[in-house]
Amino acid sequence: MKYKAVAETFVSRFLMLILNFGLIIFSTNMWGSAGKGTISIVTLDLAIVVFFSNIFAGSSVSYFASKYKIEKLLGYAYIWSVLVGISVPLLVSLFHQQDYLFYLIPLSVFSSLLAANTNFFIGKQEVRLYNLYTILQLVVHIVFIFAIIFLLKIMTVESYFLAQIFCFIFLFLISSVRLLKRCSIKNISFEKEVVTHVFNYGWKTQLSAFVQFLNNRVSFYFLEYYKGIASVGIFSVGVAFSEAIWTVSRSLALVLYSEALDDENKGSLILKTKLSIKISFISTALFIGVVLLLPAQFYTWIFGKDFSQTKLIILVLSPGILAIAVSNIVGFYFAGINKLKILNIKSFIGFIVTMITSIFLIPRLGILGVCIVTSLSYCVSSIILLWNFYQLTHFSINDFLFSKSEIKLILHKIKNKQQNGS
Repeated sequence: MKYKAVAETFVSRFLMLILNFGLIIFSTNMWGSAGKGTISIVTLDLAIVVFFSNIFAGSSVSYFASKYKIEKLLGYAYIWSVLVGISVPLLVSLFHQQDYLFYLIPLSVFSSLLAANTNFFIGKQEVRLYNLYTILQLVVHIVFIFAIIFLLKIMTVESYFLAQIFCFIFLFLISSVRLLKRCSIKNISFEKEVVTHVFNYGWKTQLSAFVQFLNNRVSFYFLEYYKGIASVGIFSVGVAFSEAIWTVSRSLALVLYSEALDDENKGSLILKTKLSIKISFISTALFIGVVLLLPAQFYTWIFGKDFSQTKLIILVLSPGILAIAVSNIVGFYFAGINKLKILNIKSFIGFIVTMITSIFLIPRLGILGVCIVTSLSYCVSSIILLWNFYQLTHFSINDFLFSKSEIKLILHKIKNKQQNGS
């Protein structure tokens, strides 16, 4: 595995984590739990749009970027992003009241266009460039928020969405300039073979990802319906704090996926996956322990008096957070070798668990109920994925722990890097 790429991705994710929490702290103190709930619901609707746009603009772009020229993919990705970015928000608004549709449509279009550009970088093994743009999405967003609030004096929650729209437009234009240097606009083509392959791969990966998203987030809509928008805001902060622990797991998974696209040695890839599982399991367990050591008063001091339940939310979510941190690695392994059926199966089963338990628990237990629902769904879908992975290879408890020889090897690599650096 490319340890340098893992380290760079982790650093970028860690910076994103800090920036994202800065943004959460600002929004909770600026607009309270109701405002944070509004942001969460619009963000959820945007995520639904992105899943549909990613059929042509997401991991399918990364997967086929090394197999086709950019000119054969770019036209489909852009046209699909615009069509989906306009149509899907309108469809989503039919299922629940969306008071910010005017903002959701441009958010959808330009976030999808930007995703198409950045996913090309993953496909071309330019993880560093992808990491840069993911960090810039938060940095530029924050800059625009402060400009709109303190210069234009727009103090309402709408300033959050306006800043995000400007951020996506700006980064799309910048990334397009870089991307178009590698291709010729006049050579952009539309071939039936390409669209067929991309669509077949794209809808399969996004179906799994979308259902998994519903596993993770449909309970937000149940919570809004039964307990109100402020409850969504309170729960979303606890979820953000918990899921921040996935920083290491997501960094490892992204690099593993990038390597899996070109690595034809299945034995080597399985060993890399097992090593990533160990790192993810141990680091996630340590992070959870640190977060749970913080007193409950810490969260109210940071986020405001509305968020006194944050520590309880993290505690109940922690078993599921640990399970997903490990299964994330395995999920990207299966995606990288184009075995997508198992991803769909585990997502659908997890979704069924979420729907059934949400109906019974959320009306009765509120925020505590949604925590139990989410953690249970995480655990069930993770067990299914890990079970299928270990049908391919020998399972050992050591897959979650470092051996003495592995620790020595890692220390040796660190020592060599320090010597080379000096």
